[in-house]
Amino acid sequence: MRIDVVRRIASKERMLFFASPVGYLFLAAFLSVTLFVFFWVEAYFARNVADVRPMFEWMPVLLIFLSSALTMRMWSEERRVGTLEFVLTVPASTWEFVIGKFLACWALLAIALLLTLPLPASVAFIANLDWGPVWAGYVAALLLGGAYIAIGLFVSARTDSQIVSLIGASFACGLFYLAGSPLLTDLVSGGIADVLRGIGSGSRFESITRGVLDVRDLYYYVSLGVVFLTLNVYGLEVQRWAHDGDRGRHRAWMLGTALLVGNLLVVNVWLNSFGFLRVDVTEGRIYSVSEATRNYLRQLKEPLFIRGYFSSKTHPLLAPLVPRMRDLLKEFEAAGGSNIKVEVIDPAEYPELEDEANTKYGIRPVPFQVADRYQASLVNSYFDVLLSYGDEYEVLSFRDLIEVKVIGESDLDVQLKNPEYDLTRSIKKILYGFQGGSSVFANIQDSVRFTGYLSSDERLPEALAEYRAVLEGVLAELAEESDGKLTVEIVDPEAGDGSVAQEIAVNYGFQPMAASLFDTNYFYFYLTLADDATVVQVPLPEALSTEATKRGIEEGLKRFASGLLRTIALVTPPTPPPYMAQQGIAGNQFSQLRSTLANDLDVETTDLQDGSVPDSADLLMIVDPKNLDAKQVFAIDQFLMKGGTVIVAAGAFDATFTQQSLTAAPSNTGLTDWLRHHGLNLGESMVMDPQNAAFPVPVTRQSGGFSFQELVMLDYPYFPDIRVPGLNEDSPITAGLPQVTLAWASPIELDEEANAQREVLELLKTSESSWLSSGIDVMPRVNEMGLSGFEPEGDLGSRLVGVAVIGRFDSFFKGQESPLLPGQEPDLESEIEPDEDEADEATDDEDTLGVVSTVIERSPESARLFLFSSSSFLADQTLRMVGSSDGTLYASSVELMLNVVDWSLEDQSLLGIRSRGNFNRTLPPLTNTEQSVVEYLNYGLAFLGIGGVFVLYRRRTVRLRGVYRSWIEGEAA
Repeated sequence: MRIDVVRRIASKERMLFFASPVGYLFLAAFLSVTLFVFFWVEAYFARNVADVRPMFEWMPVLLIFLSSALTMRMWSEERRVGTLEFVLTVPASTWEFVIGKFLACWALLAIALLLTLPLPASVAFIANLDWGPVWAGYVAALLLGGAYIAIGLFVSARTDSQIVSLIGASFACGLFYLAGSPLLTDLVSGGIADVLRGIGSGSRFESITRGVLDVRDLYYYVSLGVVFLTLNVYGLEVQRWAHDGDRGRHRAWMLGTALLVGNLLVVNVWLNSFGFLRVDVTEGRIYSVSEATRNYLRQLKEPLFIRGYFSSKTHPLLAPLVPRMRDLLKEFEAAGGSNIKVEVIDPAEYPELEDEANTKYGIRPVPFQVADRYQASLVNSYFDVLLSYGDEYEVLSFRDLIEVKVIGESDLDVQLKNPEYDLTRSIKKILYGFQGGSSVFANIQDSVRFTGYLSSDERLPEALAEYRAVLEGVLAELAEESDGKLTVEIVDPEAGDGSVAQEIAVNYGFQPMAASLFDTNYFYFYLTLADDATVVQVPLPEALSTEATKRGIEEGLKRFASGLLRTIALVTPPTPPPYMAQQGIAGNQFSQLRSTLANDLDVETTDLQDGSVPDSADLLMIVDPKNLDAKQVFAIDQFLMKGGTVIVAAGAFDATFTQQSLTAAPSNTGLTDWLRHHGLNLGESMVMDPQNAAFPVPVTRQSGGFSFQELVMLDYPYFPDIRVPGLNEDSPITAGLPQVTLAWASPIELDEEANAQREVLELLKTSESSWLSSGIDVMPRVNEMGLSGFEPEGDLGSRLVGVAVIGRFDSFFKGQESPLLPGQEPDLESEIEPDEDEADEATDDEDTLGVVSTVIERSPESARLFLFSSSSFLADQTLRMVGSSDGTLYASSVELMLNVVDWSLEDQSLLGIRSRGNFNRTLPPLTNTEQSVVEYLNYGLAFLGIGGVFVLYRRRTVRLRGVYRSWIEGEAA
């Protein structure tokens, strides 16, 4: 093959394409549709994610029409005007003509893709864009476009009509796209669906849009292109043969073509088993097994068994996630070597394993409503992962692995949360969590009481009455195994005068149960484990079997074992009385924070009323403190003095919600003076920032005589949206977070003199345009134009709202008597040192009463104090409000706390993996005007690029036309 000949043919074809306005119209149409899809169809700014995935997700469809338009005249025009016979007689091989025309079309496609570059450039200008997936998307788009072009050239060589060629090429390329689409894969079983996804050009493009270049996908596009180029050459070569020509040569051509095409296709099947042939081009390699995960896998002493339960018949939004989970599990197997065995099954095909999953592991299918144009049905689907190590196991369910976002009135975005983090966390838990011996009782120091509050068999439903025997058998076995550490008691709450029923209703909130909504037969069936300090309710297992029962009770017993889980003492406001909730004043609740922490830690709720932090606590977290007294402050102070870590989330104001209003009031935390003593001053105002999260306001819309409730997102400066550079990129605590929203935050002022000998980490700062407000009217405001009614006032500047101080601290109670001594209630508003006589009297009293309580006056260097100046940013209602724009529960605030905990407990391995999951980089808040500017700028740059192409090729047309004519005449002569 002569390179100069191929180059001249390609130049001639490019010249002819731009010689007429049709070429520019095709480019303009492609760019216009691409930008329209990106900004309007995908509602880019409403997604609030700093990437260009919407463009690449549509690229397999858009390239079908662009490639068909580029190739429709390449051979059909030669046929129509009668020059095909002349071309075939020119002393240039068929391969040279085919490759020349292919490279011409491919270059034109590259120009079209090049003109879309302003799109990612503009996103990078306004946000932190990861360029890895962008370049991966362009590489894959070029290869996919090349495959489509090869198909288009083959179709064009079969007809003399450009329109027929356009339609035929679009249809052929569309078949390859539809093969892997849910439209077809949902109609067939799992194995056939996997084959169709392997054939589909669009389904293979999905992982590339995330930033994973899979060699199998790239080779598929290359092989598809070479196959159709080969067929194109063969089809043209056949037209050069005479009917009485050399039949042996003809058969050799046929055999060679068949062998080449067959080998190209067979290699795809062979490569399918090599799941590790891929390159993660994302920043931080967020789709690859991290080194932290590999470290845990190296510590395995015996085989770890991982089984994925994935149904072939499942919801269409879940189906594309199954191959990704399967690939990740294979990567775990490759990283763990012989220490990991991975198995992926469809439970419907293995009834014995499904029964084991149900009875032993409590794995149940999730019902999904599936509907098409003909019918609606309910599908019970599995999407679970089991990890088993020795006699320990963990189950990751559908809810653990999947994140669902609302992106429209009827559209959902279903994605994997962070599966590597979830898997590694579970591996760590079963590897380290409970390895104190073959029995859980080996780590329990004090006796534990099991109390079952069960009604008589006559009042129990039949299933529970039969289950009672199973429960008693398991309890007898565990009691014998415990060697006296487990005592068992079964109580009928309704026996006698019913005092037990009243007692458990007051103490635990246990109310009578009913088998169904309209069943009037009420009964009790509550299971508890308790010692002198803690009560744990044991949930009723879904499968009323011996294995599930034993598993549930052992899980509860592990909460009483020492040295197995790291313990965090959590201080939150008490639950408000019922009458306040009835009035719509519920106060801040922190169930989401508590449940998230409990995934990896033993969370012990305490009120510090006795003046001490639980002895088992490794870390103390105080959230939204209210009127803490001297004993409670003393407990916090002394925990810090012992070298512990104290995390405080407290602001100078509390926001109060009612059904009619939203107001703020000064908050008395009881920690203001204590914080000031340690060099942290909490300003008596709130930070307002024009860079903020929106506030959801319900609005009633009237239409056609009907009323509709809608949520309108209003600009709300009391919700500062903190991003880089406000997030400290040098600290692992905040480096992996896309952003953090702090609700009704107060400014933190550092006392430089007090912190001179300590390390200070400024974690969170608002934007340079923020200001302060002391007003208590915090209702959202809108002016006549529908814009934010808040105007900046006073000094503008960045405010510190999150800080960590590390080093040696002096006790707030230094030189004072302990408030735990009788009669000692020091005034927290001042630090007055008692005179020596008072100290002696107190000492005498202490000796007389036999009370021993001293003050630790100075901490070691390891002490850490964190302050986040918002009382509400971790509250459940705040997380719901901030996440309401995409229909989720806002998670960045809780992730920030998890990062602080992991960093403080010096367990930064999971912190790093969790940060790798924050790959959904968010956009900064933009006004409607700014969004329009970005959109119109991209349209302008696209058409400016087309103008540049026009000027460039206009100058070259005359010269190339003469060169090509001279070459043809010379070759003909």
